[in-house]
Amino acid sequence: MDYLVATLPTLAENLALDEALLLRAEAEPNREILRLWEWPAPAVVLGAAGVLAEEVDAAACNADAVPIARRSSGGGTVMLGQGCLLFSVVLAFDRAAELRQIGSSYCWILERLCTAMGITDLRPAGISDLAVGDRKVSGNAQQRKRHHLLHHGSLLYAFDGASLGRYLRQPPRQPPYRRQREHAEFVGNLPLGREKLVSGVRQAFGAEREIDAWPAETVRRLVEEKYSQSEWIRRR
Repeated sequence: MDYLVATLPTLAENLALDEALLLRAEAEPNREILRLWEWPAPAVVLGAAGVLAEEVDAAACNADAVPIARRSSGGGTVMLGQGCLLFSVVLAFDRAAELRQIGSSYCWILERLCTAMGITDLRPAGISDLAVGDRKVSGNAQQRKRHHLLHHGSLLYAFDGASLGRYLRQPPRQPPYRRQREHAEFVGNLPLGREKLVSGVRQAFGAEREIDAWPAETVRRLVEEKYSQSEWIRRR
């Protein structure tokens, strides 16, 4: 599998790159890929079906110049920032039978991550989280096409969750293990440094072949037509 480390200059470009990698895999054979990136400042990213007014305090974001964006996959709203490693993996359904169904694909992917990280009490939790004890340390979401899926997630390792409650509202749908806790009481960090996290994610998916090329023209088009547009970001 290809391995790409790429944080592009704008948030819109980074979200577009994830979708561009999925579209390329659909168009070209043997283009499974793992991408790692990290956004250096606070930013809020809605899921494709997220409702802005229900999930985000837009006034607080605007007051603090925290950008709001929307990704192409489902799942809930997340906050990015320093200490939050982001991974995006494009997988062919032919790789494993479990990948063809949403529920079993989450199990397959999250269990591989748990095994590779080697943390005793790291476990899948809720529908698409990873937790250490009762603290969420990773949120995950997917976009699915005919032959491939894009699975992306966050891995918190040195993330300051104190500001989450200022920018994110309590989500309307919560996994039982959250027990209605506020963001800062629910979210925690993995007991691993960034270097070991990177090694673990690469091991989980067998990403050995490092590349530096990415579909720049598709990213440019997606940014122009979608990810930079208020009609997309604020559509719900």
